[in-house]
Amino acid sequence: MLHWILDRRPWFLPKRFGYGAGWPIAPQGWVLLASYLAGIVGLAVLAERSGGNALAGVAALMALLTAILVAVSKARTRGEWRWRWGEDA
Repeated sequence: MLHWILDRRPWFLPKRFGYGAGWPIAPQGWVLLASYLAGIVGLAVLAERSGGNALAGVAALMALLTAILVAVSKARTRGEWRWRWGEDA
């Protein structure tokens, strides 16, 4: 299973317009995106059930999950992150 994560091939395409990563192109990218969404939904449910008592902690965990998603997707995007106008992808 570790070889699946350590594979050096890109997991995401660069965006055609704008800055950043586009859609996943590898199973690892889809797993990362699905895990992120599941984590955000789980934290939202936790915040709802806690009645707002743990809202600061939940927001901090959401920010951490987002930072991890951005860092991994930037490292695993084909090419570099730069502004694109659609002429190259």
